Amino acid sequence: MAGVKATIAPSMLSSDFANLASEAERMLEFGADWLHMDIMDGHFVPNLTIGAPVIQSLRKHTNAYLDCHLMVTNPLDYIEPLAKAGASGFTFHVEVSQENWQELVQKIKAKGMKPGVALRPGTPIEQVFPLVEAEAPVELVLVMTVEPGFGGQKFMPEMMDKVRVLREKYPSLDIEVDGGLGPTTIDVAASAGANCIVAGSSVFGAPSPQDVISILRKSVEGAQCKS
Repeated sequence: MAGVKATIAPSMLSSDFANLASEAERMLEFGADWLHMDIMDGHFVPNLTIGAPVIQSLRKHTNAYLDCHLMVTNPLDYIEPLAKAGASGFTFHVEVSQENWQELVQKIKAKGMKPGVALRPGTPIEQVFPLVEAEAPVELVLVMTVEPGFGGQKFMPEMMDKVRVLREKYPSLDIEVDGGLGPTTIDVAASAGANCIVAGSSVFGAPSPQDVISILRKSVEGAQCKS
């Protein structure tokens, strides 16, 4: 896994939204690399969470990399507002972008954000290959290890086959996993080849979040040494 960095991204969906700035600061002090922001439209997924105004508010309080995962039906509509708000990464779902992913990637990059693509558990991994291999490629693939929409769900180990396939094909790709990741599930994800780890409940619900972040990082770095 040469060239890919172990990146730990606490999922702010599990944080105290009433104290988002201090929660973000706390996670960064505890060793987080990115802050994972779940943007849901109540349509692509049943839940409704945050949008550009909240990203904009948070950006005033932090220089952190804001890793935005868009569980929305029309990602194109969000590029301009999120770029203005200060988003760092913009990951859209492959299921809603079959027709316009080239345009999405181009516009995301033009706005200075890192383009990524996500897929639900039921979506075949082959659907993202063209996006990774394009002339203007996505720079991250997010493999959902739970059905998107809600935090606190159980990790689906069978999704690791997707991660293994991606890592074998694309040694230097950022591969992110999201859903049910924590100290008991990290080793299987790390050994499959995931290097960007989104963790919500396991970090925010822990007596010592910094210890959990450290466990996640050591597992990814340990797996990279072995590969």
